[in-house]
Amino acid sequence: MTFYDIFFAPFVDYGFMRRALVACVCLGLGSGPIGVFLILRRMSLVGDAMSHAVLPGAALGYLIAGSLSLTAMGLGGLVAGLSVALLSGAVSRVTVLQEDASFASFYLTSLALGVLIVSLRGSNIDLLHVLFGTILAIDATAIYQIGAITCVTLLALALIYRPLVVECFDPGFLRAVGGKGAIYHFLFLLLVVLNLVASFQALGTLMAVGLMMLPAAIAQLWARNLPQMMVTAAVVAGVSGYFGLIASYHFELASGPSIIITAAIIYGFSIFLAPSGLIWRAFPRSHLKA
Repeated sequence: MTFYDIFFAPFVDYGFMRRALVACVCLGLGSGPIGVFLILRRMSLVGDAMSHAVLPGAALGYLIAGSLSLTAMGLGGLVAGLSVALLSGAVSRVTVLQEDASFASFYLTSLALGVLIVSLRGSNIDLLHVLFGTILAIDATAIYQIGAITCVTLLALALIYRPLVVECFDPGFLRAVGGKGAIYHFLFLLLVVLNLVASFQALGTLMAVGLMMLPAAIAQLWARNLPQMMVTAAVVAGVSGYFGLIASYHFELASGPSIIITAAIIYGFSIFLAPSGLIWRAFPRSHLKA
């Protein structure tokens, strides 16, 4: 088997592989930078909770449409995700519960409700499709929708970049200068939910956060500033999608998990080899004297 047969032939010969790769690249461009901000805001587990919280809406959209329609699942997931975010924030403000505890309570309820909806009205195959996605079944319409969400995400990040960065590192300063931190926080959560919605058909609700958090964690190990982290996360997500699809094609593996496992392997190497990794910490550089 030649180099071409391994790395290029699957995408040249099969349209579904090309569409899956385009979807991975689009998801990486949008989800990677969002994941970086989640890490900086110490909201990594909140992102995971949100990916489960959108399950009831996605399940209802799937059953109503009768197929993996990104439009129907996306609208349902968007409503469910924003509802959980708003309810969690409201509960944390009127009770003694912290926001992370509220998120955990609501996302567990949403996850159970979503699985219950699919099990009552659908089959086990339907449940697997919703939970784990079918990236190789993505069609042109889904790609257009994923691309639109990616464009909206990048444009929104460009517009609210400065206040979002300030809120990450010094929210007190933003309040002192009259910045509307609550509005930017809500807009950011909206972008998180939108990108989770975009990942439904590709990776399912259980792994939708994978291309959001793993590339961002890898970027934090390699990059030195925020723009570099955002670019690195997007590139790593695209590379993970490419090699994950290659591995799933040649070894007949599930595509979604293969993509996430590929990102996890890169993360494992980065823990040791990155400038902030274990190997470099074992051999610290000498400081300049005088």
